[in-house]
Amino acid sequence: MEVIKVSGSSRTSAVAGAIAGVFREHKIAEVQAIGAGAVNQAVKALIIAKGYLADDGYKVAFVPEFTDVQIEDKVRTAVKFTVIPCESAETHTADAQENEEGEA
Repeated sequence: MEVIKVSGSSRTSAVAGAIAGVFREHKIAEVQAIGAGAVNQAVKALIIAKGYLADDGYKVAFVPEFTDVQIEDKVRTAVKFTVIPCESAETHTADAQENEEGEA
């Protein structure tokens, strides 16, 4: 699966369509953005994609994280959003809560 890369000048509707298409095919999608403008466009595209996927009966969640990316021999920090089925998010959240309760 290819990572969907978003820039500050990306068209949100086009990115949203790509996110929805990748998710429909693989049941997971990854979106990557570097910089405030790119992250802003990515978040807007994710919200639009959520609507597209809801129309098809999918309920999704987004998991954000930082990741290091090498660009022209330099390491940059990107924000990566993983789009997953909502059931996976509920399971992940329940597991995290159980782990926190066990550590307390």
